Amino acid sequence: MDYQGKETSVFQGRSLLAEKYFTPAELEYLIDFGIHLKALKKQGIPHKYLEGKNIALLFEKNSTRTRSAFTTASIDLGAHPEFLGSNDIQLGKKESVEDTAIVLGSMFDGIEFRGFSQQVVEDLAKYSGVPVWNGLTDEWHPTQMIADFMTMKETFGTLQGKTLTFVGDGRNNMANSLLVTGSMLGVNIHIVAPKELFPDDDVVKTAQGYADKSGSKFLITDDIDKGVKGSNVIYTDVWVSMGEEDQWDERIKLLKPYQVNMDMMKKTGLPDDQVIFMHCLPAFHDITTQYGKDINAKYGLTEMEVTDEVFRSKYARQFEEAENRMHSIKAIMAATLGNLFIPKA
Repeated sequence: MDYQGKETSVFQGRSLLAEKYFTPAELEYLIDFGIHLKALKKQGIPHKYLEGKNIALLFEKNSTRTRSAFTTASIDLGAHPEFLGSNDIQLGKKESVEDTAIVLGSMFDGIEFRGFSQQVVEDLAKYSGVPVWNGLTDEWHPTQMIADFMTMKETFGTLQGKTLTFVGDGRNNMANSLLVTGSMLGVNIHIVAPKELFPDDDVVKTAQGYADKSGSKFLITDDIDKGVKGSNVIYTDVWVSMGEEDQWDERIKLLKPYQVNMDMMKKTGLPDDQVIFMHCLPAFHDITTQYGKDINAKYGLTEMEVTDEVFRSKYARQFEEAENRMHSIKAIMAATLGNLFIPKA
């Protein structure tokens, strides 16, 4: 399949700031394009759609997978990535976001941003004049979504009618993105969380608008049995996100009953070949890390949001999901910057 073309793509020059800024058909295209590029990678077929381009990688928040994925994706596409960490950028502090965006936009062909404020990534796109890709903010995680639903499609062959249940902090960026993106793609989304951590009303309203069109059904509940029944995917994330480290006491008290364990996996009631476990990583599934040991010493926990038994089980797809960050990010970058011919549906 040849994606290169002379006509301007429907994606060309656009930024991926949040899932809701794209249509369901466009998200589906990116998922399928990611699968296509993964096949090319496995076959050793070059796909240098961004030959000669320069990519700025801005990281206010550290990340193993996001940095690695954007770096390897850029190189595979023929581009040069330049990492700028928290000590290299002064967004909104020493220099305004607008000034930074203008400068970087004059030097780079595309910008990735991973940080705290959604407004910062929105302003980078507004003032830089080049595509900007949201590698994570406190509100949304769109690049992760393409990888996640790509993993689902690879596993089940389809997305329509499947059910994904997120268990944990229902207000975090992962829950927001899964609820909205799933509703856009016709995937039934369940958010299972304590009532204190239910999604914000505006996120629910956005998801409902898409669900009404796609036929997706979503459920927000604190009832674990009800929430996981019939689920094809059990998905969780860390209980405390970056920047919230002072909230461990509160979160552990609220979320300890919502740990993903083998009993929960069995409560789906589906055959084993119709159920998988996913996690965006990193995961506190044992105490081998120093961070985990500190948590164990204070709270007496050897496992947190997911047990080691589930993490290493036949259900686990988190490492395929992590690899798919690279392939899906490659699809996003190539589609928005590679001047590919992708006609409107």
